[in-house]
Amino acid sequence: MESERTSTMTGPFLRIRLLGWLGAGLIASLMAASAAAQISLSSTVALALQNSNSIKLAAVNVQRATAGLAETKDVYIPSFVAGANPGPPSIGYPLGEPSLFNVQTHSLVYSFSQPDYIRAAHAALKSAKLKLRDERDQVTLECALAYVQLNTDLLEMDSLDLEKADADQLVSIEQQRVAAGVDSRMDLTKARITSSQIDIHRLHIQDDVIAQRQKLSHLTGMPPFSFIPEATSIPPAPNFASDGSLSDQAVDSNAGIQAAYANAKSKLEVAYGDKKQNYRPQFGFGAQYSRFAGFENYSTYYKNFSNNNFGAAIQITFPLFDASRRAQARESAAIARRAQIEADEARQQTTEQVSTLRHGLAELRAQQHLAQLQSQLAQEQLQAVQTQLANGSGSLVSAPLSPKDEQMAAIQAEERKQDALKAGLSLRRAQLSLMRAIGTIHDWVSIGIK
Repeated sequence: MESERTSTMTGPFLRIRLLGWLGAGLIASLMAASAAAQISLSSTVALALQNSNSIKLAAVNVQRATAGLAETKDVYIPSFVAGANPGPPSIGYPLGEPSLFNVQTHSLVYSFSQPDYIRAAHAALKSAKLKLRDERDQVTLECALAYVQLNTDLLEMDSLDLEKADADQLVSIEQQRVAAGVDSRMDLTKARITSSQIDIHRLHIQDDVIAQRQKLSHLTGMPPFSFIPEATSIPPAPNFASDGSLSDQAVDSNAGIQAAYANAKSKLEVAYGDKKQNYRPQFGFGAQYSRFAGFENYSTYYKNFSNNNFGAAIQITFPLFDASRRAQARESAAIARRAQIEADEARQQTTEQVSTLRHGLAELRAQQHLAQLQSQLAQEQLQAVQTQLANGSGSLVSAPLSPKDEQMAAIQAEERKQDALKAGLSLRRAQLSLMRAIGTIHDWVSIGIK
């Protein structure tokens, strides 16, 4: 009876457990499928922009600059302080100010330096925002470069797999030809060397695939194995102007250059403000209310003593001589000059980079075109060899082709295909760097958003 009850109870529990296992397996398979799905360039860049610590730091600097601007303006808003200083009853002449409580307020009425400090804070906030945009462009560039290189590496891996199969087939053919006495063992050794070289090349590309996926993982926070690039999501490169207008566009659109000049303006305004601290008066306002204690001896020693006391005044400060402020003004002026020089240097470096990249694009396009033609020629030669093997050469003079010739032509075709991929990657790298310099890389990535 007990065994029957156990069996009847165990059946449903086993079914529930089996269903749970099946459900867990289904969820795991779905997660694996989703993890292995292709991800577009725009989605990858969006994840990188959300996950980047450098962008987060730049955003914190914007918040800091915003608070700094508010601080320069809030000095005109009266501040209020409340306190108390009740003491024990005094013996004899009263000492101190034993107020039960007091309220004080003070604010800046006018300072010749404060408008300069406000303008400096505005420029600092503008610089922080531009640095944030510049950091976004830099992260976009790093992510796009890694994405494009990963896509090229995977295409090259596919080509190497085909080349490896052709090389192994060539080794097999050479073994048969050596056994038949047609070729020497030197030919077999050459075929094995070719196969080993392909293995080494594949290991190198495989290591680069791991490195690029790891880099994308650090940028986006996603697992490295989840990155399968979608080639169709990579937008075509824009047409760049062939004249010198790109340098002007870089000066007008590059957020890094603009941030450097905004920072220089901020430092210059601070220097103006610090200089005026030495030669201009400052006007302030203050007021205080105090409630004095009644148990002190103030009424004995002071006529017309009152527990309630209030006072207000305008304070005018005339700086006559302050060596530390003069030194601070000289320091601020030096900092401003340095910031201006750094901004000019950033502008010069960027324009030189744009000029170098613009002139280099023509050569890289020519190299890519040549590599594509060589790849096309190698493919046509392979097809010609395959046609002759199938139909015969039709010539009594030339020697008949063999399967060895077909495998060697196939290996050559894959090598030329890989050369074309590398040439295209070099061109795309230069194009991305140029877009980064002229401030259009984020717009380029946005083209791929469907």
